[in-house]
This record gives sequence, C-alpha cells and structure tokens, in this order.
Amino acid sequence: MKTEQKFMMLFRYSPQPEHQPSAEEIAQMKEEWGRFIGHIAISEKLESTHQLGFSGKQITANLSISDGILISENQTISGNMIVKANSLDEAVTMAKASPILKMGGVVEVRNIIPMEH
Repeated sequence: MKTEQKFMMLFRYSPQPEHQPSAEEIAQMKEEWGRFIGHIAISEKLESTHQLGFSGKQITANLSISDGILISENQTISGNMIVKANSLDEAVTMAKASPILKMGGVVEVRNIIPMEH
C-alpha cells in the first residue's frame, strides 16, 4: 500500500456582489458543503478545512499595505481543504465532488511539501 500524502484543495470562484443569495440558497450551499466535507471526513481523509472571509489586507515586497483581498482574473480564493490521499489523482477525484464547481468555481489541487526544520 502506498503511503498517504497530503494535498491542498484551493477553492476559487468569481465574487458576484450584485447577487446576494437567499436564505434558502445559503442553507442549500451549507448542506452541500456539509455532505462534501463529511464524506471526506468519514473516509478518514480530512486533515483540515477553512472558509475565508472577505476582509483582509495585502502586503507587497516593498512592505506597502493595501486593503482588500486579491481578486485575479475575476476570481478569489474562498477557502481550502487539506486531505490525505495515495496520489494526486485520488485527491483530484475527491475534489470533483466539490460544491464550488456547481457555482462555476474552480478547485486547484496541489501537493504539500513538508518544511524541513
């Protein structure tokens, strides 16, 4: 059996400030995310997951600071998940069930390289 590795899923989507989801839509999204995360957790493949807020600051190399989050190519990162998998392909298979895809978003799956102390 292969040794499990860790992979990070980065969830990207295009913010649409002009569309505020209804309470019903929010409840449905929470339910879909709960099923997605729960399935991975029950499989004992979940390490951690985080949803990101919309307030923040950006710091550049010259130490200048600007308010707001990075939106590049009309997309921003909405959260991440770290999973255990035997291969990148297995992690990609897990990511294919992400609710962000139904929202027109993207999941980027990347291997995690442990930091040497």
